[in-house]
Order: sequence, then C-alpha cells, then structure tokens
Amino acid sequence: MIEIRNLMKSFGKIRAVDGISLTIPERQVFGLIGTNGAGKSTLLRMIAGVLEPDGGELLVDGEEVYDRPAVKQDIFFISDEPYFFRNAAPEDMQRWYADHYPEFDRERFHKLIEEFGLGMTEHISNFSKGMKKQLAVILGLCAGTRYLLCDETFDGLDPVMRQGVKSLFASDMMERGLTPVIASHNLRELEDICDEVGLLHRGGVLLSENLDEMKLGLTKVQVVFRTPEDREKALEGFKILTSQKAGRLETLILRAEKGETEARFRAAGPVYFELLPLNLEEIFISETEAVGYDIKKFILS
Repeated sequence: MIEIRNLMKSFGKIRAVDGISLTIPERQVFGLIGTNGAGKSTLLRMIAGVLEPDGGELLVDGEEVYDRPAVKQDIFFISDEPYFFRNAAPEDMQRWYADHYPEFDRERFHKLIEEFGLGMTEHISNFSKGMKKQLAVILGLCAGTRYLLCDETFDGLDPVMRQGVKSLFASDMMERGLTPVIASHNLRELEDICDEVGLLHRGGVLLSENLDEMKLGLTKVQVVFRTPEDREKALEGFKILTSQKAGRLETLILRAEKGETEARFRAAGPVYFELLPLNLEEIFISETEAVGYDIKKFILS
C-alpha cells in the first residue's frame, strides 16, 4: 500500500505538489488524472524515490522511499519519455535492469519482445515513440516489482497495443499481486482499467474515489415525459446533477439509486424511459461540479 499525507514539492517558486494526501491500495489499478502541470509526474517521481519530498509523508508498504535502495527494488517507474542508454538495444537494457531488480524475468522478456515484434539487437534509437513505450512497459513488467508507476504510458500506443498492455497488467495483478499506478491527462484512456481514480489539479487532490462506489449513488436516464406535472412528480426529492434536452427527449444524471429511480419514473408513465450506463467522464463531471469545480474547463481532452 502507498500512503501519502500532506506531501509537498516545490521547484523554485513553483509549488508542483501542494499538500497531496492519498491512499493507493494494493492489487488495484489506481489512475491519476490531471492536465499538464497538475503534479502527476512529480508525484510519481516522489513515489519512485527519484525526487525527495519537501514535506509531508510518503510510505510504500510502511517504508520511506527516497534514498532507500531496498524499497525501490519493489517499484518500477516508466516516465513519459523513457530513457535508454545511447546506442543500446533491448538486450542491453535487459542486462542492466536484471542487475538492479533481483526478480527480473529474462525468459519472459525475450518472449514479450518477440510477441510485440521488437528486435532484441535493434538499436532503440531506431524505434518509434510507440515502440519505445512498449519496450519500457515490457521492462517494467519483467522487473517483477510490486508497484508499476506509469506516466502517460498509453500515449503513443495504438488501440491494439493499448489493449494488449492492459491485458498484461490484468494478468500480473492476478498472478503476482501487481499494483499499477497510471497517470494520464485523458479520462477516456483509463475508462476500462481503473479501480480507483484520483483527480489532481494545481498540485492538489480534488477527488479520490473508488469508481464502483461512485457509480452506486449516480443514475443516468433518458426519458420523455407526457406532461410537466409527470416530470415534477418523478423527480421529486432527486438531485439533478446534469440535464440535457433534445426536443422532448431529456437526458438526466441524478444523485439517486437505480432501483428507486426506475420505479419512480415508470410509475409516472412516460412515453419513453431508459437507464443508461455512466462513463468515467460523466462521473467526474458530476462529482466535481457537486463540489464547485467545472472539470470540463481543465481536464477533458
């Protein structure tokens, strides 16, 4: 488990991380959402022990990380722009990481390199951005660490490769208890993989929630009411978070349980009624607007 309490980090006059408090549970995919400058990369670098916090507390499995090599052996960090040695090939990077991570799986590395169509002896400088990201992910998975920190890892990967990487994450979570922490500026990239999500803005945390728990109290419906009186009766006591109309068809997101919503709406005898699934974007828009922020202004892309 990663425990973060009132964490601070500044670069000159710029406060990159400003009092962040988070708990990242084990064996779940935790997503860090935020625009450029929100503090995602700085936070990941502190968790990895690359940067020393200015203040607060950061513990990985109860231990401080910075300047603690033994703790760092359980953490692998994939930066937004992965670094590789000059003129190195994948086999060179394999040897280097195997020297630093005792659980590095060389056999699996060779297998994944072949499956992803990367050459073991090809100069990495000849790789595309997406190929370099693939190599970094393969190295991270084969390192055998408990925690894999990913900074914009899916950026540069085509849809097929994204799904392949997500499948590998899921497999390692099941088989050896991997905990991926994935930072992205794009909500849609993390839609189908995250168990919990933290929303960062200007160095702080606006929201950190389990997605399933967030969905429990929200219901999305499309409906055509016969009369304004029917609408008023169906919605009585419900909090409307968002409402959009196209002619007589109204799409609503309500803070209400699905069962109660369905019973109330059907009792009103609408012309048309349907419960709809909520996506991650809609959940965050609803939750952040409820606490006074308009997420659409700074996170949707």
